[in-house]
Amino acid sequence: MKVMQLLPELNSGGVERGTLEIARALVAQGHTSLVVSNGGRMVNQLEAEGSTHLKLAIHKKSLSSLWQIRPLRQLIMQHQPDIVHVRSRVPAWLTHFSLKGIPAEKRPHLISTVHGFYSVNRYSQIMTQAEKVIAVSDSVVKYIRDHYQNCPPEDIVRIYRGIDPAAFPHGYQPSAQWMQQTYQDFPELEHKFLICLPGRITRLKGHETLIDLIAKLKTQYPQIHAVVVGGADVKKAAYLQELERNIRDKHLTEAITFVGHRSDIREWLAFSDIVLSLSNQAETFGRTALEALSVGTPVIGWNRGGVAEILSQLYPQGLIAADDQVALFNAVQLHLEIPQSVAPVELFSLADMCHQTLDLYQQVLQSKYA
Repeated sequence: MKVMQLLPELNSGGVERGTLEIARALVAQGHTSLVVSNGGRMVNQLEAEGSTHLKLAIHKKSLSSLWQIRPLRQLIMQHQPDIVHVRSRVPAWLTHFSLKGIPAEKRPHLISTVHGFYSVNRYSQIMTQAEKVIAVSDSVVKYIRDHYQNCPPEDIVRIYRGIDPAAFPHGYQPSAQWMQQTYQDFPELEHKFLICLPGRITRLKGHETLIDLIAKLKTQYPQIHAVVVGGADVKKAAYLQELERNIRDKHLTEAITFVGHRSDIREWLAFSDIVLSLSNQAETFGRTALEALSVGTPVIGWNRGGVAEILSQLYPQGLIAADDQVALFNAVQLHLEIPQSVAPVELFSLADMCHQTLDLYQQVLQSKYA
């Protein structure tokens, strides 16, 4: 097979990671993997792993992107992929118009992946106009069925995102050197019960909920300490200052540490006693919650979206009614009083995700010859 994946850029994020993972799986099985994007820091890794990267400015949500229709059509005709797999809305629209200019019998098969709960409109509908539409969780399947009735239910295929259990092994412990460096950088974390909230600094991730929770717990449990693992974009600097002011007003400066953007997320998840998932909007999947459970750290999260699907199957005692602050307090208190263990994770593996995606490619190709 020759598969061409399209996405805006290759810098960081779940869509980008998924693209690289499928590209690697294609190459490992002897297929040809092409990726079209505007480039980014993950291109070197992509090419080192055997894929071909084709640079095209398909990343801008502006009318100027329409100039890329003809160059994209030329790339498709030049490389003649069997399958074109679109992973984002601008690339999906450009592919839609590009394919119109190719004779029907010469067009590749079209597959899309719905990675997010996009705003519901004509612009987003393009993600549901493909031969097969991959949804990254049951929550996304429901979103498509509820909002895009023009997409036949039989064309929606749920393929969960996956993680490599070898990268997040059960019982993993950070190295002595990492611990030493961390205590040197953040001495306030030593001998504490650590509650971790991973995720970038945005209003969506539930930082205010964390601050309120620590304020309630601190009087009873002086040993607790919250760690926020994630950086603030330049545009979010004012929000970060707002959070810091709130922490000062509640006299919690000694109880909450922001460690910024980190590349050692596995270490922080394993180092923590509990990981929280408090997003105030449903997440399509919830990879960080899965990574935490994979290393054996309990996760407590709201009952919504992909995180709820993961918790209900792997750690149901961590699942609490959405936005119920009392249930959150009680769940954390239980974990403080009685340490909980997490069973080894056997679902949601990267191997399953790759296997199911490549299987889908094969099915679509075989349907052509059936």
